[in-house]
Amino acid sequence: MTDTSIITKAKTWLKSNIDQKAKDQIKALMEAEDQSELVDAFYKDLEFGTGGLRGLMGVGSNRMNVYTVGMATQGLANYLLKSFPNQEIKVAITHDSRINNTLFAETTANVFTANGIKVMYFKEMRPTPVLSYAIRYYGCQSGVMVTASHNPKEYNGYKVYWDDGGQVVAPHDKNIIQEVQKIRSIDDVKWDKNEELFEYIGKGLDLSYLDDIKKLSLSPKAILTQKDMPIVFSPIHGASGKMVPAALKVFGFENIHVVKEQAEPDGNFPTVIYPNPEEAEALNLSLKLGKEVKAELILACDPDGDRYAAAIPNEKGEFELLNGNQTGSILTYYLLELWRKRGKFTGDQFMVNTIVTTELIDEICKGYDVPCYSVLTGFKNIANLIRKYEGKKQFIGGGEESYGYLVGDKVRDKDGVSACAMLAEVVAYYKERGMTLFDVLAEIYQEYGFYKESLISVTKKGKDGAEQIQELMRGFRNNRPETINGVKVTKVVDVQESKVYDMVNGKEEPLNMDKSNVIQFYLEDGSKISARPSGTEPKIKYYISVNEHLPNRGAYRAVETHLAKRIDELKKFFG
Repeated sequence: MTDTSIITKAKTWLKSNIDQKAKDQIKALMEAEDQSELVDAFYKDLEFGTGGLRGLMGVGSNRMNVYTVGMATQGLANYLLKSFPNQEIKVAITHDSRINNTLFAETTANVFTANGIKVMYFKEMRPTPVLSYAIRYYGCQSGVMVTASHNPKEYNGYKVYWDDGGQVVAPHDKNIIQEVQKIRSIDDVKWDKNEELFEYIGKGLDLSYLDDIKKLSLSPKAILTQKDMPIVFSPIHGASGKMVPAALKVFGFENIHVVKEQAEPDGNFPTVIYPNPEEAEALNLSLKLGKEVKAELILACDPDGDRYAAAIPNEKGEFELLNGNQTGSILTYYLLELWRKRGKFTGDQFMVNTIVTTELIDEICKGYDVPCYSVLTGFKNIANLIRKYEGKKQFIGGGEESYGYLVGDKVRDKDGVSACAMLAEVVAYYKERGMTLFDVLAEIYQEYGFYKESLISVTKKGKDGAEQIQELMRGFRNNRPETINGVKVTKVVDVQESKVYDMVNGKEEPLNMDKSNVIQFYLEDGSKISARPSGTEPKIKYYISVNEHLPNRGAYRAVETHLAKRIDELKKFFG
């Protein structure tokens, strides 16, 4: 029997001022023999997670539709009016290529202007990093990016930004949720657009953004020498199709090949199963074009252009995908090496990564005597640290394992556009020195250790799935394993409980970090496993990291194979 509170909520929606089509859809759900869809559509309200508001499109309080978007925007508008009293408030808005994105972005803009808030609206879709840049460029108090990032086509979302250009963090995220929860009815939303508070953003913003990206370049001479290096790029039907090629061109690269089949924005993502550059399948067309043009670098971005992926020819001339930990380590190594060579260090620089990102980045930073701060998962936490140290310390770069990286501080979110340009520069720089990126990785591994990582994502859909995930996490907390695959667990870090458990000596220590539902297991052989429910998807994720010494370049593949076997053994334990 369906919970009466769910029926009550569905009936409340029926009585509100929604369109007839939405009413018919709700009635159909209520009359269906299987009411699981009704339950999932109304058992809760969409919440702001690590990526903001995100969910399946459809009717209901737990779905992305014009009404949940409008209610969220009304709550956000109310919070902005309280936070910035007696002043003009501006919000920048754009979207990527997903289904309903223009509708949701315009709905968002209409509600803001109806509340007396000025909207800076992009004439065309733009990648997430450009939206982040625009917030600071125009002095906005907030911003909204309508996107579901790399989620399947059935999803949409709504990322909320604050005045620093970073996604909202505490206390704003929770305060916004509270304001949204105060909107008890769709009829509480101010829907009527105020044309006088609506302003389009022109191409001048793009030019400023690209000019700032060009300033990030550290090896213009190497690019000049290698400007004809063949580069393949795919926006995977998303919003980065113009900006990434433009960024590569302002760096100085001239031989750029865009994957035609994926160049046009399309929210159905017809050529891929998932529009996620983390999935090898999404790069099949890029790899095909790469072979045809003999590319030295293949790049791709997710639909909203904040994540990027790369593939390069290996020692056999076959294209091999790099993961986010590898590209992040390469970029970190390159940035620090070039900053050292250019004499740019003053002792005030720092880098950042997240607690589930490879610890190889930490080791590289130690080698250059540059602090690397570790923060909770979610790029908003990196942006928050940049803001904390603004005017005191200089941010060089940083990122997370999920294909996100940021160079410099002009943007306050992961920036697939500038990361693509910078990685192309890295390839050019080392090519001039007779090295491939695999040679560079071997150099890094020999000096700091060969680290290899993998991720398991276990999907648990619906209300029952969410409860199963929580039960798994409770099990890890209540019954901490002493061994995993026969290897002794030496330390357990429980981020939610803010405790570090020394499993060898039976001691507990406090953890100086914001709370989050993450548990990490450190093993005697150097392995590390982090368990974390996703903040944006119905999944529990296991981040696995293993490492060992690389004696020489010739041992690269043998050590890699051995590490892969260790990962497979751990996957069996957690999968």
